Amino acid sequence: MARRRQVLMLGGGVLAALGFPRLLPAAPVETVEMKGTARGERVWFAPMGLAVAVGTTLRFINRDPGNSHTSTAYHPEVFDRLSRIPAKATPWDSDFLLPDDSFEVTLTVPGVYDYYCIPHEMAGMVGRIVVGRPGDPGWQGPAQESDDLDPEILAAFPSMEEILAKGWIVKGEAP
Repeated sequence: MARRRQVLMLGGGVLAALGFPRLLPAAPVETVEMKGTARGERVWFAPMGLAVAVGTTLRFINRDPGNSHTSTAYHPEVFDRLSRIPAKATPWDSDFLLPDDSFEVTLTVPGVYDYYCIPHEMAGMVGRIVVGRPGDPGWQGPAQESDDLDPEILAAFPSMEEILAKGWIVKGEAP
């Protein structure tokens, strides 16, 4: 009889734990803000380079009161662009976000992800996320240099090494 009670208590404890999912560790969430100067002459992602763990959710928030922005992965399925994300990763496009709108994407494949803002790519509004670390199973490094992007845009991406060394890169903040 005592053994039966122990089994029932153990089973009840397991059921109670399953009934409280908030006790389980939450997947990390990182925020990337879309920003611009008051007159709109400069726009950027902040941070524009970020290192995160596999499974991290990115929340893009438009903090620019004067512009709409997108967060769009470089990928053939999204506006027929050359891929600049890991081969097994799912591409995304936030569509246009008005001020204070947000969009989330969860990155589950290790590697380097490059993305851009559709209306402001030519202004250098691009970003790079490093998910996991080189050597992780399935890791895929940055896309090879190609002629699909202007040299100024390619130069705007922070290096993978700098992102991994610092954890995040912020450029373009207004003085």
